[in-house]
Amino acid sequence: MLTTVELERYARHIVLHEVGGPGQNALKNARVLVVGAGGLGAPLLLYLAAAGVGTLGIVDDDSVSLSNLQRQVIHATPDLGRPKVESAAEAIARLNPLVAVEPHPVRLTADNALDLIGRYDLVADGSDNFTTRYLASDACCLAKKPLVTAAVGVFDGTITTLRAHECGADGRPNPTYRCLFPEPPPPGTVPACAEAGILGAFTGVIGSLMAVEVVREIVGFGEGLVGRLLMVDGRALRFETLRYAWDPENPLTGEHATITDLSAYRAA
Repeated sequence: MLTTVELERYARHIVLHEVGGPGQNALKNARVLVVGAGGLGAPLLLYLAAAGVGTLGIVDDDSVSLSNLQRQVIHATPDLGRPKVESAAEAIARLNPLVAVEPHPVRLTADNALDLIGRYDLVADGSDNFTTRYLASDACCLAKKPLVTAAVGVFDGTITTLRAHECGADGRPNPTYRCLFPEPPPPGTVPACAEAGILGAFTGVIGSLMAVEVVREIVGFGEGLVGRLLMVDGRALRFETLRYAWDPENPLTGEHATITDLSAYRAA
C-alpha cells in the first residue's frame, strides 16, 4: 500500500487514469536494472527515481570525469574521480530517499550478465558501445527479461523495447535486437562520442524517452515499442517509427538458432 507521504509525492501520477494507485504500486514494487550511468543513464535514472521505481540497479565501472558533466546530469563537479555508481546513488537518494539503489561497479560481461539481469524485472540499456549493447540484448532474451534499449549518435537517437522471449498477439515470436541489426558494425566504422562529439541536451531527450517507455512497460498503458524502432532526428526535431518483425533467420531465436549462451562474448 502507498503511504501518506507516497500519496503526496506521487499525486500527479495517481490522478492519471492510466497510472492511478495500482500503477504507482506497480512502480513501487518494480526492480529495474540500468546499464550505464552516462549520457542516457543519467536522465533515465533521475526520472525513474522521481517516478517511484522501488529498486534501481546501476551497472557502471567508470568514474566521473570533467568531460562527462556536459551531458551526464546525475553527476556534478564535486563528484570528479568518484565511481559513477556512487555519485548516481547519492543523487537518487537526494531526489527520492524512498528508492532503493543497488550499485554494481562492474562492466556487464558474459560472466556476470545473466546473474545481474536475473535479479531484476526489467533492464534498460543506455550503454555507449556495441559489445555491451548486443550482450545485454542476448542476455535478456536468454534470461527471459524485457529490455528497453537506446542508442544515441551526434544528432540522432533510437529506442526500442525487446520482449524476445514472448510471442505477439499473432502467435509469432517477438523480434530480437538481431532481427533489427543482425551484427554490430565493424570496429572503427562508427566514431565514438569522444571523436564525433555529442549535443548534451540531446542525450537528455533520448534518456527521458527511455524513462517514459520503462514506466509504460511497468504500468502497462498505451502502445509499447515492441517491434517498433523510434528514431529521433535531433537536427530537424523529427520523430519517425520503423516497424520490424521476427526474422526466422536470426541467430538467437530463429529456426536454426546458433546463440544458446554467452560464450562468444568470452572468446571476444
